[in-house]
This record gives sequence, structure tokens and C-alpha cells, in this order.
Amino acid sequence: MASERDREIVEFLREAGWAGAQTEPLAGDASTRRYLRVRHNGAIAVLMDAPPKAETAPCPPEATPAERRALGYNATARLAASRIEAFVGVAGWLRSHGFSAPDAYAIDLARGYALLEDLGDDLFARAVPAGASEPELYGAAIDVLAALHRLSAPPSVNAHGAIWPVLTYDRLALMAETDLFVEWWAGRHLGANLSDAALEGWRSAWSGALDAATPESPVLTLRDYHAENVIWRPHHEGLARVGVIDFQDALAGHPAYDLVSLLEDARRDVAPELAETMIQHYLAATGAQEGTFRAAYAALGALRNAKIVGVFARLAIRDGKARYIDLIPRVARHLLGDLRHETMAPVRAWLARWLPGRLEAAAA
Repeated sequence: MASERDREIVEFLREAGWAGAQTEPLAGDASTRRYLRVRHNGAIAVLMDAPPKAETAPCPPEATPAERRALGYNATARLAASRIEAFVGVAGWLRSHGFSAPDAYAIDLARGYALLEDLGDDLFARAVPAGASEPELYGAAIDVLAALHRLSAPPSVNAHGAIWPVLTYDRLALMAETDLFVEWWAGRHLGANLSDAALEGWRSAWSGALDAATPESPVLTLRDYHAENVIWRPHHEGLARVGVIDFQDALAGHPAYDLVSLLEDARRDVAPELAETMIQHYLAATGAQEGTFRAAYAALGALRNAKIVGVFARLAIRDGKARYIDLIPRVARHLLGDLRHETMAPVRAWLARWLPGRLEAAAA
């Protein structure tokens, strides 16, 4: 029996001029969204189904820290809560600056549907194992970041008349993400009984990392730029060779964040030699000061990887998606590597005191 959402999709497609279209499911992600490939009279598109009330509220632009915490995790961490206007608005801004992001053929903000341009199936995660040149693909992805980081982050984006604010990736959002590590991985997964003093020490230990992660000139930070969210389009030219998706949570943040997201991938290994070559390529393309940038790279890598360890534990424990536990060792190894930087010494010391050997065991 068709669900209410299924019936709405049929109606939405009819209103968009795609009546009678055939649909087939596409691989989902760890969010409340789902995706369908849509075929109609030889045309192909992707339908995003993002129920607007399936998640807690996004962050109001003027909300105080206390108000954000009261609204829930999405507002605290400044996630878009899968809002269609966030995706469509960011996509439009990217396209207007020469980047390859999906066009939106039709949207229904109230019900949470968007009919999007299909950029193809050649995700980097598939193209490289199929024989594409890994250095070429990653070099092209670095070129996209370098070009993106020559631009200032916009204050807002426009989704067919709906304005979506591009907020700052601030300390509260960053710290909320690292808290997932102690709550879900250390507390729920390992069963560690961390005292209030330990939790306060955890937050204090990140102070230097947060300082290093504060950008002088914020750029649009896509927040999930990795091999399963970038698409190889070799028959296009320049920046258009790399298609980008899954950027609805974009904020104004540090340029190192998306680079470390790409090179410290949670789902596939990037050889250290290739990662170093790509970092050097980025530094040469942008003229970033190497010492300062590498400190930010380590800090944001540690922040991101601590978050991911916590998210994967949460997906397994809360949502019953046990397969995510198998992805933790790679992320733990990334985290240990980031913690070797001198900026991260306080976090290393905290782990040695409160969780001695546990991260190393997780990485084995």
C-alpha cells in the first residue's frame, strides 16, 4: 500500500510536468532524506524527499546559545535539518560561481520535495576502483576547493525566492560536534562513566584547537566533501568535471575543513603520500601560510573525526545501524594522526587520563 509520502510524490511529479514518471530508489545516506531516480520521456532527474518535520528545528539566525541548546542538536550544531531551501539555495549559489551542483527543476518547500538535475553515478568512491586516475580526480577536487576558497562566504542564499541564511561555523557548533565523541562513543558505546570534571576538562582541552580553527576570512564550508559526495564528470571541462552534492549544511567556516574531509575520508583510504601531495597542491593554489594552515588542518581534522566516531556510535546504538561500528577504526586512526600535532596536546593528555588506550584499541 502506498504511503502518504508516496502519494504526495506522484502529485508533486505531476505538478512538475513529470506525470507518469518511473521512479527507482537510490542509495541513501545517514540522514532522514531519501532519493529516487526519476525517468520520464527520456529525461532523467533525482527526486529528494526530505520531510520537513522529521528532524528538530534548524538554527534561527539570532538564537542565543541557550535557545539553540533548547531547540536541539540541529540548532546547536547549525545543521539544516534537511531543509530543501538550504540545499537548493546553496546549489544555486555554487552554480552561479561556475561550480557543478544540481539544478532544481521544481521544489515544494512545504512538503519537502525537490526535483533535481542528475549529475550521474560516478562518485569518486566508485570511479577510482573502476580504474579512474586517483591523483587526477583528487587534484580536480582540490582545484574546486581552491576556487571556492577564493570567494567569501555569502551571508545568505536564495532558493526560488526563499532566503536561507549561511551562518557561521562557530565554537558552539564545533564543540557540540566533539561532544558526540564523549556522549555516544565513550559513554554509550564504551560504557565509560565520565565525571562532570572529566567532561569540563574535555571542553577545556579543545580551546587551542578552536582557536586554530577560527578563520580570518570565512569561506563557504560544505561540511561533507568526500568521495561519496563528489562525482567525476570527465566529459566536462574545468571545475565542471567535479560534481558536488550533499552540501545543505554549509556554513561560513575555515577553508581547511573541506580539505581534511576529502583527504581523511571516513569510508575509504587515501594514501598518506597522495594526501600530502594534495595538501601541497592546495597550498600552492591558494597561497595559504603553511604553518598556520596545517595547525588548522590538524585541529579541524581532530574535531571532525571525533564527531564522526560519535555519530557512527550513535547510528549504531540509537538507530540500529550496526554497520557503522565497522567504520570507526579508520576514523580513529585519522583522529590519532591529527592529535600528533602540537596544537592538540591538551586533547591527547585528556584521552591519556580519562580513556587510556581506548582510542588506540579502536584504531587497531
